[in-house]
Amino acid sequence: MNRTIVGIDVGTTKICTLVAEVHDTGKVNILGVGLTPSKGLDRGVVVNIDEAVGAIATSLEKAERLSGYRIGTAFVGIAGRHISSLNSRGVVAISRPDHEITRTDVARAVEAAQAIAIPTQREVIHVIPRAYIVDGHEGIRDPVGMAGYRLEVETHIVTGEVMAIQNLIKSVERAGVGIDDLVLQPLASGAAVLTEEDKNRGVVLVDIGGGTTDIAIFIGGGIWHTVVLPIGGSHFTNDLVYVLHTPHNTAEYLKLKYGSVDYPAEPLDPDDDTIDTDTFSPGERQQVSRQLLNEILQSRAEQLVEMIGAEIRRSGYEGLLPAGIVLTGGSAQLPGLEELTRDMLGMPVRLGVPTNLSGLAEAIDSPPYATAVGLVRWGLRHGLAVSQSGPQQAQHNWRQTYDRFKMWLREFLP
Repeated sequence: MNRTIVGIDVGTTKICTLVAEVHDTGKVNILGVGLTPSKGLDRGVVVNIDEAVGAIATSLEKAERLSGYRIGTAFVGIAGRHISSLNSRGVVAISRPDHEITRTDVARAVEAAQAIAIPTQREVIHVIPRAYIVDGHEGIRDPVGMAGYRLEVETHIVTGEVMAIQNLIKSVERAGVGIDDLVLQPLASGAAVLTEEDKNRGVVLVDIGGGTTDIAIFIGGGIWHTVVLPIGGSHFTNDLVYVLHTPHNTAEYLKLKYGSVDYPAEPLDPDDDTIDTDTFSPGERQQVSRQLLNEILQSRAEQLVEMIGAEIRRSGYEGLLPAGIVLTGGSAQLPGLEELTRDMLGMPVRLGVPTNLSGLAEAIDSPPYATAVGLVRWGLRHGLAVSQSGPQQAQHNWRQTYDRFKMWLREFLP
């Protein structure tokens, strides 16, 4: 059965809306793409609602024009520096007289795990079961139907700041679109670029966006650790601005055109090494060394890779990741970054690219669009489709959105 699903990736540097026809087999046919520069956001957080609404509306309009589809609701990615996570365990007694474990028992255990103290300014976004323990027997993926007296669940809980969450929802709804569900961006990216074998064996997803880098560790088919690092592609560009004394647009061009984190050990020939570029003074030009350019980028890249390695070690799962690291996101395409990460961390590293696409696939079959494609796949996996009736204001508030979100997580995740 085919159905139409819409995903909106609201990022720091771009907003991408995808309209896709999806099949139960997982095939995604891209009908429309709406890409526009992001406004009103800083490191994944809305800082100006009016600007954010305008940018989202522009992205929606482009996607509707290409697809001929009137967007009513969409899956929306959420990330940003306000996201944090922790692990928690819930314990309940089995309620049935015959001691058979039911979905209700699982939901009660997950609810017990959620009973933790969090600051009033934070809201729980995800409560994701990782593993179950029945009467002391560990490593159980799905306890429903088993017999026991005591059920324990280990969960991964993701929280965000209430105001940041509410402002994102308001921005999307004011653009005329209801929200099917909010999805943590690294979860969405994982749905686009990771295989089930990756997740089962143990893998680190590193989504390097414009303002932040999202890390998610998957083991045994589930997510075990998430974190947002305050470094993204914009930091590479800003380094060039400050060191080379060149405007931001020029620095971004130099990064994309000539940038690499793997520069030659020996100096280049002057004719190959010199780049003629703008300065902050109108009409003036300057000569920039390509080797200096790449040394600047490599310095920032080494810092980012060190932070990724430190986070992997801090998670405690360093030795449980045979599938290695999958890099995705726009800045993951920086030449030499894949090799640098492999050399510094001593782990297998590959670039994650969305696959199994058709239609306008050539426009989005690259790392920058992993989150948007993943949002569509997320909607397919959980059996939800966007409304066919056209744009409308959401009839539920943001708290109801999360209550519904957490309920189907309990239903579909083991």
